[in-house]
Amino acid sequence: MTRRVSRFDLARPSRRHWLGYLLLAPAALLIAAIIVYPLFVSVDLSFQTVGIARLDQPRRPFTTDNYARLFASPDFWNACWVTLKLILVVTTTCFLLGLGTALLVNNRFRGRSVARLFVAMPWAVPEVIATVIFAWMFDSSFGLFNWLLMKVGAIDRMINWFSETGPAFAVVATTMVWKGYPFVSIMILAGLQSIPEDYYAAARVDGANAWQRLLNITLPSLTPVIGVTMVLVMLWVFRDFSIIYVLTGGGPLKATQTLSIMTYEQAFGFFRMGYASAVGVVTLAICVVAAMLMMRRAPDHL
Repeated sequence: MTRRVSRFDLARPSRRHWLGYLLLAPAALLIAAIIVYPLFVSVDLSFQTVGIARLDQPRRPFTTDNYARLFASPDFWNACWVTLKLILVVTTTCFLLGLGTALLVNNRFRGRSVARLFVAMPWAVPEVIATVIFAWMFDSSFGLFNWLLMKVGAIDRMINWFSETGPAFAVVATTMVWKGYPFVSIMILAGLQSIPEDYYAAARVDGANAWQRLLNITLPSLTPVIGVTMVLVMLWVFRDFSIIYVLTGGGPLKATQTLSIMTYEQAFGFFRMGYASAVGVVTLAICVVAAMLMMRRAPDHL
């Protein structure tokens, strides 16, 4: 008896690809509900003069006043400059520390498993808890860092870490580096594990020293991993809010006010949802452009 073939039979080779679309449909709908729709609402709000946004309120007239005001605002350009400085300092330091610790724990020595655990531990600590700990350590009255600097003779007075612009930026950058470098270390360590040992053996036979092996074998082989990792770290610094908000709140004198802090302040401090949406949309655009530029530097790998 011949089985009747339905036109909707997904087991047929010519229709098998529809099964993949059908299985991906719930995830695609969920992503659209969680990401695409809020993004659409944010873009729409950025072209309206809205105080407190409500989904049931009528739509306000279309206007570009939020963007005109934003690009003419010194606070916006200051936030861009602070964000850029933070990205350069944090990503560069995280890369150097992450590469150094990954090279260290990649070697065979007694206690390597424990060393790897300690390297990854800061990444596992909740961000708010780590921030509160650093706030205590940098306290101007009883903080650990002031005590250590006084003991070694580096300073002759207590530094007000949270009320001076330079020290406040240093506190934020230090906390971000401590929280972020383990991720870089883990990613680079995973990349180191994939490099064949034969490359290093052949280089030793040719007389290459450790520095030459690092420059000519390790770093070129890690290019894909480093590229992706730096993009992720850059995006993390762009969007990070809790570390800055808990430590300094964007102060003093807006020395640590990044674009994410500015967005929060305009939305929930001054209740300018339309203006805050414009800041968020511009921030998203900057993130996309920066990520594309970083990924284009290694087109054969990323």
